[in-house]
Formats: sequence, C-alpha cells, structure tokens
Amino acid sequence: MQGKIALEEHFSTEETIGDSQRYAPPTHWPELRERLLDIQNRRVREMDENGVELMLLSLNSPAVQAVPDATKAVDLARRANDHLAEEIVKRPDRFKGFAALPMQDPEAAAAELRRAVVDLGFVGALVNGFSELDADGTVSHYDTAEYRPFWAEVERLDVPFSLHPRNPLPPDARVYGDHEWLIGPAWAFGHETAVHALRLIGSGLFDAHPGLRIVLGHLGENLPYGLWRLDNHNAWHGQRAPGYQARRDVTDYFRKNFLITTSGNFHTETLVAAIMAVGAERILFSTDWPFENVDHAAGWFDSAKISDEDRRRIGRDNAVREFRLAA
Repeated sequence: MQGKIALEEHFSTEETIGDSQRYAPPTHWPELRERLLDIQNRRVREMDENGVELMLLSLNSPAVQAVPDATKAVDLARRANDHLAEEIVKRPDRFKGFAALPMQDPEAAAAELRRAVVDLGFVGALVNGFSELDADGTVSHYDTAEYRPFWAEVERLDVPFSLHPRNPLPPDARVYGDHEWLIGPAWAFGHETAVHALRLIGSGLFDAHPGLRIVLGHLGENLPYGLWRLDNHNAWHGQRAPGYQARRDVTDYFRKNFLITTSGNFHTETLVAAIMAVGAERILFSTDWPFENVDHAAGWFDSAKISDEDRRRIGRDNAVREFRLAA
C-alpha cells in the first residue's frame, strides 16, 4: 500500500542518545545510533522504498522522563522540540512532530505542549511513561489530581497524547529477577504502559475530559485482549472494585478514548483480534523505527489478510482524521 502514515517513529539528539544504548548489544549499537540520529537521509530512503508517505517523529525513551530535576527537564524538552521543528521544516511533506514534555512539572508541560502545537505546528505529544521526580526513585503517574489542568489543556488543544513505554526503575523490576530477557520490549514495556493506561481510566479522567485521545503502541500493550476480564472482575459482586472511580466500564473508555498502533507487533492474528476488540477505525499503522525495520512493518502490513478497506483505514485514513492531516 502506498501513502502509509506511521506515527511511532523515533529520533534522538546527541544529548539523549545514550538512553537507547541499553536496547542494543554492543555489536549493534553503532547501527542503532546512526538510525536514531538520522532524519533526512536513510530514514527518507526507507520510507520511499516501503510506501510510507509521512512519519510523525518523537524523541527516544526515556529521555525527558528520566530527568529528576524539573528545571532541567523543561529545558531538555524545549531544546528537543526546537531541534525536531528545525528538521521538520526541511521536509514538511514527509515529517510531523510529537512534543516531548516535562511531565515532572504539569504546568510547564501544558505550556510546552501549547508552544509546540501553536508555535511549532506539532500534531500531538509523546511521553515516555512515568516521570522521575528525585534521585530516590519517586515517580509520577498522570492519573493524579495535580495533572488535571494539564489534561484540560490537552483536551482544549484537541491533539492526541501518546503514552510510550519505558522500563520500570530497579526497585520496581525485582519481580523479573535474573530474567533480564523480560525487561524492555519483550514484556516490561507493555506491562508498565498498560498499568499506567488503566490508572488513567480508573481515575475518572475521561469522565472529566471526554475529548481526550490516548495512543498506545504495539497493538495496545495487550489491553484489547484483556478488556472482558477487566470489566467482568470489576463488576463481579454487582459493584465496582475498590479504587475504581470511573463511571463506566473499562471497555467503553478504551473504545472511545484510546487509539492503538501496529508498532513493533507485526502479527496478523493479533491485528485481527484487535480489530474485533476495538474496531479498525481505532488502529493506526506504525513501524517503531529505528528499533524495528520499516520493511518488516510495511511488508507484513501490505500483505496481511485483512480487507482492503481496513488496510486503507489503518494505513492512512485514521491518521489523517485523528491528527488533522491533509488527505
């Protein structure tokens, strides 16, 4: 399929590049480093060769979210967004931007999102999971009361917010023990992000701000396939489970307020299950470049056994609608 739009596609600055080194063995790190820092050369060739018309770019993980000093986080986010804006101006027909945000300071995060959308022309934000608040491992998730003004601004600006994975901090990763293979994309990424998304739902956030749209990668971080069990248990005794503050079932919010992408999960049976769970109109094509290959993503998607109508929706039309792009 020609004209695909991909929206979980990462870049790095020299300042944040080291955060991605853990995701590649030493023999592969030079290749990944080169991919992350490049925007205008190989990336565009990969797009041209695989029918990708547009990429929505976002800063690598965890980057800003791993800076405990809020003042430094604000500065890093601003400089990363300015750098990305300078690159997009060179090829506005091929790239759009997601804002990096200093969520350590909700007021500053709202101001930076506003600047990125209004002044820089970005089409949304991507935040790499929870934010670190101090050197002792205190972190913030975004379901708490102090983030409500931030979410109000996201809703007012009417742009999607992508919740991207990061690894748990060491004290919270003890469950994995010596099984380091579970850290990162194999499992920990999805677990961390799914729990964070459920916290947002259970907090009643979408009752207060029904216009919010949250993007989850990797075909939904396993959430589309657990919706029935979540709701069944939550109403098992004819009443909501303790701590669940939302008015409706998890499934209702997930189908209305969430979008999921195909990034890094190139499996047709899982895609079909996602279509059945949330509908093709809630799914968007992505590759997860440079951590995954564009040709792997595009080759799989172009030949996946789904209808051509759904392929067009997922590959392009849904992104045009959700990000207000030119058709």
